[in-house]
Amino acid sequence: MKRLLALGLAAICLACALPLTACTPQQKLYSASWFDMFDTVTMVQGYAASQEEWDTQADALHDDLEHYHQLFDIYHHYDGMVNLYDVNARAGQEPVQVSRELFDFLQLCKTSGETLAGGAVNIAAGAVLSLWHDARESENPAPPAADAISEALQHCNLDDLLLDSGTLTVAFADPAMTLDVGAAAKGYTAVQAGQAARERGLTHALLNMGGNVYTTGPKADGSAWRVGVENPWPGEDAPQYVQTVELTGGDSLIVSGDYQRYFTYEGKRYSHLIDLTTGCPAAYYSSVAVYSSPDEGLGDLFSTALFCLPPEQSRQEPQAVPSPLRSGPGNGTRRMTNPHRKHRFLHGDGRGKAPDIPPPPPGSVATPQTSPALRKRPESVHRNRSPG
Repeated sequence: MKRLLALGLAAICLACALPLTACTPQQKLYSASWFDMFDTVTMVQGYAASQEEWDTQADALHDDLEHYHQLFDIYHHYDGMVNLYDVNARAGQEPVQVSRELFDFLQLCKTSGETLAGGAVNIAAGAVLSLWHDARESENPAPPAADAISEALQHCNLDDLLLDSGTLTVAFADPAMTLDVGAAAKGYTAVQAGQAARERGLTHALLNMGGNVYTTGPKADGSAWRVGVENPWPGEDAPQYVQTVELTGGDSLIVSGDYQRYFTYEGKRYSHLIDLTTGCPAAYYSSVAVYSSPDEGLGDLFSTALFCLPPEQSRQEPQAVPSPLRSGPGNGTRRMTNPHRKHRFLHGDGRGKAPDIPPPPPGSVATPQTSPALRKRPESVHRNRSPG
């Protein structure tokens, strides 16, 4: 029996720039990494005219990321704000007034949960997700009891999440219900923080939050960032990457997978990605990747939904979900065409051009001790998610 918490940066390999010869001389490439948010490693790479300018931009970006980390944390209270921990603690007894930004996020998640195919994404499923979280984090991980899962599934009705836009309050019609926004929080945060950074002048940067990759703009020379999607089935003769993707301004790549965060029990692997039709880990794919351009904060939700939907359902409902890169033992990949969506399918044949820089070395892992707050449910883990 073993537990494995792997870092999403190994699932999506950042594509840094090679030494530049054509960009403006005063623009240099800088980077920063943080281990204290969203239970993963966050890395940003970008261009600035000086170290001082970069430090100012990086500090402001960190402050934004930390704000969302605290806002969406379901495990801790923070002074000076009402966050999801507070909502879960009180909304079953009385309406809880929240900030406009938290209310809008919950409204977006609820609306998306109602429209995404099969209800595969449901932020009201905390009762089930907490069972598996506790199982993974226990000293001797084992699947929750079947009757406990069955009982928890009775308290995941999204209709019981009551949002009042007039008073900005959140209430639970079912006192046993709790929220878990792990399926959406990192991707949404990457987009919101990335857009704010761009408005502050960080116009050539790539942000990777444990496999949720977002770009504020191209590299300083105008070329795209190259990001590689790791092969979920490594082997001597297997390609390292199933696809490389070029990202520019406002683009995201999000990967959800089952091969980095899981535990094994009696020879069977149990991942963190939960199929809400059964209350148990999804077993349809090993990896799902979604390319979103421009990403408005929903790419994370889409990758999670696709990972947790049966192939026959996800393939038959192209209007309900985006077209992703989907891979699973024996399934291969398919190309789907839907010109009306902002999310594009990527054909992963293992022959894409490799990213500029290989994945970081093993060991740079953000453990629950170093980053104790948000646990992403389907995904992110790691997307890979991080397959997220």
